[in-house]
Amino acid sequence: MTQSEFGLFQERQRGNFIRLRTMIWLRWFAIVGQLAAIMLAQYFYNLKLELGLCFLAIGVSVVGNLIAIFVFPENKRLNEAENFLMVLFDLLQLCFLLYLTGGLHNPFSILILGPVIVSATIMSLRSTVIIGATALMLVTLMVFFHLPLRTEQGFILRIADVFVFGQWVAITIAVVFLSLYARQVTDEMTSMGDAVVATQMALSRTQMLNNLGGVVAAAAHELGTPLATIKLTSAELIEDLEDRPEQQEDARLIREQADRCRDILRSMGRAGKEDLHIRSAPLIEVIREAAEPHLYRGKDVLIEALGNEEEASDPPTVMRRPEVIHGMRNLIQNAVDFARSTVWVEARWTGKSISVRIMDDGPGYPTNMLGRIGDPFVRNRRTERDRTARPEYEGMGLGLFIAKTLLERSGAELSFANGSERVNGSSKRRGAVVEVVWPSDAILSPTRAKGEGIGENPAFDL
Repeated sequence: MTQSEFGLFQERQRGNFIRLRTMIWLRWFAIVGQLAAIMLAQYFYNLKLELGLCFLAIGVSVVGNLIAIFVFPENKRLNEAENFLMVLFDLLQLCFLLYLTGGLHNPFSILILGPVIVSATIMSLRSTVIIGATALMLVTLMVFFHLPLRTEQGFILRIADVFVFGQWVAITIAVVFLSLYARQVTDEMTSMGDAVVATQMALSRTQMLNNLGGVVAAAAHELGTPLATIKLTSAELIEDLEDRPEQQEDARLIREQADRCRDILRSMGRAGKEDLHIRSAPLIEVIREAAEPHLYRGKDVLIEALGNEEEASDPPTVMRRPEVIHGMRNLIQNAVDFARSTVWVEARWTGKSISVRIMDDGPGYPTNMLGRIGDPFVRNRRTERDRTARPEYEGMGLGLFIAKTLLERSGAELSFANGSERVNGSSKRRGAVVEVVWPSDAILSPTRAKGEGIGENPAFDL
């Protein structure tokens, strides 16, 4: 999914989150509050209001709610256009009531912020801008055009012009600031949620592919010998039963069903047993498996086993977890994408930890982005030279987020940096550097005594 496609997907999803029932209940609360405020002002404070027009405005909201309740199903979710129209209607209805009750001289004028914040939270940028601009325009008009609040004796209740101007400035700033704040927070929450879902999907897909190989290998290994025996025995029965056609036909059926079981084994993949033979592998082989899709992309990927700097030792055997392989694969892909010619993958291990360092000879991470690497949908603005060199690249930072999340789930800690010039022969390792460090007990394969079997293949927990 490209960046533009994801943006459109996010905008479509944003407008389909809210149920109609939620908006109806919110409107009922607003209606009750408006009625209470009007009745209190009319009968407790003896203010002279245009009750007919006020009740007309509130009645329109009541009718709209009743139509929505009886016409649409209870589980209906509003699309972008429907959300926009409902919020715009609430804004216009509220401003009409404020016009009838003193405009900005009415302390309830602050409620104009409600529809604006709702639009910033659940709607697209275009709809939010339209709602915000409409609110600002109506607030400005109410400074000059409104029906005054009158007491029973005919006195007009109004605040000083300087306070009216201050009220207008405060509402204007609040509309702009709170809408931007609400939208930014909502965008970050939505982006994080989408990124977590993408991470879970990536891990699930990797797990399924890993399980598929284990299913087929384990099933073929465990059932191959019994099926071969059945087939051999049925062939001998067919020869021995030449004088008994009916029983010979049964023997042929047995052989055919054995062949059918063999074919099913080849195509199966949804359920079965895990193959313990592929659950663990030497550290270097796990790294090589992660790097395999990127070994032939025109860049040199050098995998080095540096081991323990104090004493020589063989590479440890680690758990072959799909999240580890997929996470390192994303990191290596990122290095290959930006490297000029070479990527180095160094593996080190001690008695307490295992670390993998991935370096390249590319330009490195942008300095201003180092503190945000690993966040979803973070990308640096591309220069014209970048677009010319790599026109197909449309990164959103999601790959690094997925890699970081998967590897941290396996118990690793990640650090990102830009390497200083480091000469190794004639190669200069001065690009991006990613170091992944696991505690030994988080990734090492359980040790077994010499000659001890690995046990029976366990069933998948479906």
